[in-house]
Amino acid sequence: MKATVHVTLKTGVLDPQGKAIGHALGTLGFQGVGEVRQGKVIEIELAQTDQAAAEAEVKAMCEKLLANSVIENYAIRIDP
Repeated sequence: MKATVHVTLKTGVLDPQGKAIGHALGTLGFQGVGEVRQGKVIEIELAQTDQAAAEAEVKAMCEKLLANSVIENYAIRIDP
C-alpha cells in the first residue's frame, strides 16, 4: 500500500515561505494571486495490507514525527 500525507500550516499560523512564493509570482507577472500557503507531501510505501490498520499506523506516524500538531494539519490518503 502507499500512503500520501499532506501537511499544511494551520490557519492563522504565519507562513513566510508562502508569502515569499506569492511575492515571487507577482514579480513574475502572475496577476490575481491571493494568499499563498505552502506545505509538504510525504509518500510512504507500506507493507500493511489492511486499509484501516494502514491508516491507523500512518496517523500514529503523523502524530509522533511527520506533523507538528500544534501548528500543522495533516491529511492522509491510502492507496492499494
